[in-house]
Amino acid sequence: MLTSQFMGTTRFPQSAIPLQVAAVCYRRLGNSVEFLLVQANSGGKWTFPKGNPESSMSHSQAAEREAREEAGAEGTIEPRHFHLYLHSKGVFWKPPGVREYVVKAFLMEVGGFVPADEPQRNPTWFSAEEARKLLAKGREVKYAREIQAVIDRALEHVCPTRIAIAR
Repeated sequence: MLTSQFMGTTRFPQSAIPLQVAAVCYRRLGNSVEFLLVQANSGGKWTFPKGNPESSMSHSQAAEREAREEAGAEGTIEPRHFHLYLHSKGVFWKPPGVREYVVKAFLMEVGGFVPADEPQRNPTWFSAEEARKLLAKGREVKYAREIQAVIDRALEHVCPTRIAIAR
């Protein structure tokens, strides 16, 4: 489906699903991992810091920018995405309706914080299980499963030996 690639930007046919990038921010606490979530602009749902990519930066750099803007998080972001998921915005009864996005998820180990550009996002740490529950809350089943899978995949990457032992 990709028609061309130049300097980190990708052109899609007009019928393609639009792309966003997300920073899946995490920290290790002993043998456990916590995830940093932010509240959506509407304030009702929890999500990962995410937004639109920019042609002047790589997708991982754009995800890192979103983490800083929405959560004030800084750290080490992986240069390659580890997962893709579907996300929706809007509601069918309000124009322009529901719009689907493909989200490229990048792992970012948080090392510190700076003042967030969007403090109303209420960045908060959650255990993996709490994050899975909160990410599903208020979403259609299809999208809830998509975003919950991000936590599962992140855990596979962040602590692969722990996952292998649990299976």
